[in-house]
Amino acid sequence: MREYLLTLCITAAVTYLLTGPVRKFAIVAGAMPQIRARDVHREPTPRLGGIAMFFGLCAGLLVASHLTNLNEVFEKSNEPRALLSGAALIWLLGVLDDKFEIDALLKLGAQMIAAGVMILQGLTILWLPIPGIGTVAVTPWQGNLITVALVVVTINAVNFVDGLDGLAAGMVGIAATAFFLYSYRIWYGYGAEAAAPATLFSVVLIGMCVGFLPHNMHPARIFMGDSGSMLIGLVLAASAVSVTGQLDVEALNVDLGGARETTHAMLPVFIPLLMPLTIIAVPMADLILAIVRRTWRGQSPFAADRGHLHHRLLEIGHSHSRAVLIMYFWSALIAFGALAYSVNSASMWIVLSVVILSAIGLLLLLLPRFTPRAPMWAQHIVPPRYRRRRATVRAPQAVAEAGTGEAADTAAEAAEPDDQDAGGHRAPVPAGVSGVNGATALGHRARVGDRGRPASPTEGTATSRSR
Repeated sequence: MREYLLTLCITAAVTYLLTGPVRKFAIVAGAMPQIRARDVHREPTPRLGGIAMFFGLCAGLLVASHLTNLNEVFEKSNEPRALLSGAALIWLLGVLDDKFEIDALLKLGAQMIAAGVMILQGLTILWLPIPGIGTVAVTPWQGNLITVALVVVTINAVNFVDGLDGLAAGMVGIAATAFFLYSYRIWYGYGAEAAAPATLFSVVLIGMCVGFLPHNMHPARIFMGDSGSMLIGLVLAASAVSVTGQLDVEALNVDLGGARETTHAMLPVFIPLLMPLTIIAVPMADLILAIVRRTWRGQSPFAADRGHLHHRLLEIGHSHSRAVLIMYFWSALIAFGALAYSVNSASMWIVLSVVILSAIGLLLLLLPRFTPRAPMWAQHIVPPRYRRRRATVRAPQAVAEAGTGEAADTAAEAAEPDDQDAGGHRAPVPAGVSGVNGATALGHRARVGDRGRPASPTEGTATSRSR
């Protein structure tokens, strides 16, 4: 475990230290596009954060290759080299897209090529453990198609969710942490060496996200861009492919009378198909809903909109920071809930805890609808969102009586509507407009982003940034 912690720290440190210089380079290189209609940030922000994340990945793998225990992963498996090859290709594609806005079909084709590069070097699905049947070997074509589909879908799911400051890096970091604990238990708990590459990939991915988050939390100083979102999506997919298709159930140190009995009895422990899906459950749901929504409206699935899950959280009244934390909460609940179930599926406490936390999550989602209001004596000591509107009811009359001058300005300022409706509830704030991007951005501020928005808000690709 100490070597994994060292690898994580080195990866995070390199990513963190390089992000500052990369930000300056992005500004000089012009990788700082103007505000678009669908964006929720208020000022042009440089991208290319994926450059620092890629070098963090390289540093983490380099350090791991020289450590005593982790060196065996490089000697006995070609998967780390396969990951690095595919990551380099997808990262280069993302850098070019951050600067020049590459066509959607070209990016989709490049993603498939990156998956093919990893497949050619052995990182592919070889068999699938099916409950009640046992280990089922798949043909090379079947394994390759499943691998390509998983890689492409994961990349785009992570890319779609990259719409708020710190959202994609935080959610992927949470998923990678759950996946690391899962694969680490499979390796050391059951002696399955085939889970070693996935364990290494997961810990490196955690370091990439942790190192980048301090620069990307709201208000973000730099975005990861496609160079970062596609990169961490590919690393996450590689971890899932490695532990799903490379690990034979018969290799586990469990004697249950045969492969079929082993697979069926150990399903709660070894969740080869469920665990990779749970770690990207929220991004995957956002991807599916976006495709259905756009197709139902007669639009292209590649068309841009502001109907993503994080946009909806902003629209119902959540602040930027609270929307991100809510998405974190649901990602952690799903990923660690599946992890806890794999450890002890017979415990009702786990199921009960998940149900209770889900109820808390739903309450958090509806929190803007039930914002408490402070009593009249506390109106001047609480934030504006918790104040009553009694003082603003007479404001129009005060404006008429004030005439002109300083008194009129004060009365007019009091007459401006706040973020509450007649019933004392906060009114929804549409995403992408003034007053959304910030933890306290429920007031009215100047629309800084209007001056740089292009005429057309359309998005050219399903794999482009949702910012």
